[in-house]
Amino acid sequence: MSEQETNLSLETVPRVISFLSCLLQRVAESNDHCRLFQSQKVSVFHGLTRPTISIKSYLERIFKYANCSPSCFVVAYVYLDRFVQMQPSLPINSYNVHRMLITSVLVSAKFMDDMYYNNAYYAKVGGISTAEMNLLELDFLFGLGFQLNVTPTTFHTYYSFLQRETWMQVQPPLQHLPQSSLAIGRSVKIHCCLNEDESSHHQQLAV
Repeated sequence: MSEQETNLSLETVPRVISFLSCLLQRVAESNDHCRLFQSQKVSVFHGLTRPTISIKSYLERIFKYANCSPSCFVVAYVYLDRFVQMQPSLPINSYNVHRMLITSVLVSAKFMDDMYYNNAYYAKVGGISTAEMNLLELDFLFGLGFQLNVTPTTFHTYYSFLQRETWMQVQPPLQHLPQSSLAIGRSVKIHCCLNEDESSHHQQLAV
């Protein structure tokens, strides 16, 4: 199914999805370029090829089927930033961003929401096997050092940063704006793979 067909309407997609997909796309592309000049560690999150589905469509797919609260995506962003700070040899790129996204949303939903789907369901949404979903979750948690708590101040800081980063994409850069202290924005280390086929939730990531 085409990307246009899988996209949700603008009225039903929270702005945070657009904010996050815009940032992750920029970070992944930047780190893809860095791969040409410096080696990057390969992890369980890496696929052998890039997925054909865009980051934006993948996030919209997760939002559509996971039924988690929009705030989970902000918390997932916090987790991604913590992960790359604690695992600097694993920058986010086009080969691992999708797997890291589905895993971060799964972990944030379990931590934030009273009701959430199990790993088998998230695996279907993400286009991977349940066994791989379990492995990714475990690796992600250890990579975070099980630091899952997010304070209200931290939440609003990251959400505001997403808004600013998106705004800066359509505005000329302002020299007086300070550099972000967030690892994702600062070092462009924020590090997924899936064929965009809505007809089958079992579509496997390229590995």
